Amino acid sequence: MAAETARHGRWARKRKRTRPTPEDVTLVEEPKLRKAVAAAAIGNTMEWFDFGVFSYITVVISQVFFPSSSPTAQLLSTFATFAVAFLVRPLGGFFFGPLGDRIGRRKVLAITMVTMAAGTFMIGLIPSYATIGIWAPVLLLVARLVQGFSTGGEYGGATTFVAEFSPDRRRGFMGSWLEFGTLLGYSLGAAVVTVLTVSLPQDDLLSWGWRIPFLLGGPLGIIGLYLRFRLEETPAFQQEDQAGGSSGGGSEQESQPRNSYREIFVDNFRPLLICVGLVLVFNVTNYMLTAYMPTYLTVVLGFSHPQSLVLVLSALLLVIGLVLRLGWRSDQWGRLPITTVGSVALVVLALPIFLLMSLGHWWAVFLGILVLGLILVCFSSTLPSTIPALFRTPVRYGGVSIGFNISVALFGGTTPLISEALIGFTGNTMSPAFLLMIAGVVGAVSVLFTRESARRSLPGSSPTAASSAEARKTARDQRRDPGADPETDHS
Repeated sequence: MAAETARHGRWARKRKRTRPTPEDVTLVEEPKLRKAVAAAAIGNTMEWFDFGVFSYITVVISQVFFPSSSPTAQLLSTFATFAVAFLVRPLGGFFFGPLGDRIGRRKVLAITMVTMAAGTFMIGLIPSYATIGIWAPVLLLVARLVQGFSTGGEYGGATTFVAEFSPDRRRGFMGSWLEFGTLLGYSLGAAVVTVLTVSLPQDDLLSWGWRIPFLLGGPLGIIGLYLRFRLEETPAFQQEDQAGGSSGGGSEQESQPRNSYREIFVDNFRPLLICVGLVLVFNVTNYMLTAYMPTYLTVVLGFSHPQSLVLVLSALLLVIGLVLRLGWRSDQWGRLPITTVGSVALVVLALPIFLLMSLGHWWAVFLGILVLGLILVCFSSTLPSTIPALFRTPVRYGGVSIGFNISVALFGGTTPLISEALIGFTGNTMSPAFLLMIAGVVGAVSVLFTRESARRSLPGSSPTAASSAEARKTARDQRRDPGADPETDHS
């Protein structure tokens, strides 16, 4: 790693005045690459394991933590507690993002892992409302705030870490493992709750069974922390750290967090806006499928709650493997063509999807959900490698964390609420389709202003490869590609 760091220093001093040669390409050993991807992906898996658990066990949680005077009030209180985590996610992004750019990605990712695990484990230990009264929902709220705050720094750090560790020619495939972990975590959480619901009597589920999936967060957190502590810092961060940062060395270290915010919101306003747009189409599709669709099938189409859960979960399990396949293809075809297909498909197919599901037959509903899942894969396979490439190394963690979490809080996390409100206001059960169509338009416009990042180095970083042969190919690709120079990036 010392030789690689020296190579980084030479690259930083050259500042890309010439096209790269194989000697300029940073080599990342394959075992280190696999370890980095696994350690980053487990955080996503854990986050969405909790999301799947909370989504599927909402009715039970409402009875455990809130007074039984009104079932409707119980559910609304539980949904509000669930939603509050989204409100604090931008705060987590504002805190952890610039911190990761200052002290390193590895350290901050270790902090977010511990905090996420603690919040999830804490929920499993909280006594019920019948035991401690009002303190039960208060403690649940605190745990959700802890989860939301830590999650605000988790995804941006994970995508940045994997992107900076990945070879240029395989960054799409490596980044897609993060979203594979997302769908896997959600599916595991949903499956655990489904098994508990089917196998346990209602009284046992209410008294102790619901705690099991939350208590699993503790061991998952320990495993993730162990993996992350064994990691090295990313080559790109080491390069920037050795070069003395992007501020020209004229500012003191203590002022760096303030300067990071200025760089993100002023110097990088355009890539930040693009990031928000890309995340919007991704997360509106994501939360429409994972968070709102079970409710839509039950309340609007009249399916039983278990039937709705099984239909959504089955469709997710069928498309989960395509995330990696399309991530691999994005390294050959490019990220933008795949993202464009997803955006256009939302505009064209959203209304037919809901019309198909309105037939009411289980096969029609399943087919509609499956098509929506295939559209989601177009985003989940490409955006983990696209978004980090919008920003230069000194502000990459902060830019991704802030842009991602602002978009999730404003648009992604509100998707179920907006969808339900549209149906209530218009009386039209097809209304959620129009929300998807608007998201598709935003995604397509965002793609128009996005620089293709496939097979190119990250802005301001040296080219990266996993072998000498790959280094020669990478150098050759970038000599032939005039847009491969990170110094010409739009940011």
